[in-house]
Amino acid sequence: MTGFAHLEFPWVGFSFAACAMIHGIVACVAASVRIRPSRLATRDLPPVTILKPLCGAEPETYECLRSFCDQAYPEFQVIFGVCDSNDPALAIVHRLQREFPRRDLGLAIDRRQHGSNRKVSNLINMMPLARHEFLVLSDSDVQVERDYLARVVAPLHDGGVGIVTCAYRGRPRRGLWSLLGASFINEWFMPSVRVAAMAGSRSFAFGSTIAIRRETLASIGGFASIADQLADDYRLGELTHRRGLRTVLSDVVVDVCVAEPSFGDLVRHELRWLRTIRALRPMGYAFTFITFGMPVAALGVLLAGGAAAAVGMLSITALARVVLHLLARRPGSPVWQLAILPLRDMLSLALWGWSFVTRRVQWREVRYRVTRDGSVQPVVRI
Repeated sequence: MTGFAHLEFPWVGFSFAACAMIHGIVACVAASVRIRPSRLATRDLPPVTILKPLCGAEPETYECLRSFCDQAYPEFQVIFGVCDSNDPALAIVHRLQREFPRRDLGLAIDRRQHGSNRKVSNLINMMPLARHEFLVLSDSDVQVERDYLARVVAPLHDGGVGIVTCAYRGRPRRGLWSLLGASFINEWFMPSVRVAAMAGSRSFAFGSTIAIRRETLASIGGFASIADQLADDYRLGELTHRRGLRTVLSDVVVDVCVAEPSFGDLVRHELRWLRTIRALRPMGYAFTFITFGMPVAALGVLLAGGAAAAVGMLSITALARVVLHLLARRPGSPVWQLAILPLRDMLSLALWGWSFVTRRVQWREVRYRVTRDGSVQPVVRI
């Protein structure tokens, strides 16, 4: 390492390697902790309205939406919403209505816009059809088990709970880019959430599931209060938290379909996530780089001049990274996926750096600028 002597900053190097190692170990511990389930007797299950905002259809959309219609739950309705009468998702909704004729499946077709966030506008247009006090919001790419609804609604019977949300697991389509996208969710984002939750943080909620009482939603100004927010799910959690209500991370883990057709799609998607997090938590986000394990620890070894202690910490970081992958992997996943771990971490670190270049993001076919308060302003249609 003598050729790099002029680049050596030993204490900086040791700090980088140590932080990467400690985070890797803590992430493994957090990912392995099981959340205690909350359950209700069947007689206590309240009527529920599920809200499903839709925009377009993917190969998995039917199975995802069907899983919400086929719940082992005494009384619930599902409201689907689209803003375009030609949306291909309508064919799937009509198919489900024929398949479940006795199920209360409603449909809102309304193109009115109430803010920059189209999904939230969709939700506002759907609300007049919602009949029940307990609401469950969920994105269209989520697939669940039959006991999902009973398990996520249970904690809302505690008056101190504002929101119940769910961790989720990326289920990739075929292809390297989808696999990398699922790894971003399963091996970085969700472990980071679990670490934050283990440390006591409760200011979060995810579009995979948000269960909330209607009165709680009304108390924060309804969906109109987040109509311009990019991270609408996060803001719901934050606004309820400000009212002194807790967010509960359910023991339920749902599947989210991950489809990244190209490298460009993967990059645009992840930059949107990263720049959103940066807007919401700028100080914490600046230190997020230490969570990208192996490349950070390797940089630490370089800055420490190849010191044995730094190399040891790199080795432990690499081992923890493998363990985290094994904890997060789907049963039957091929062993060769271990080979992409360094690529995944290096890409994450590169995108973290790139996220500081601009505040612009792309969401579907529209480009937005993310403001400092997390709201979005359309820039140009593409």
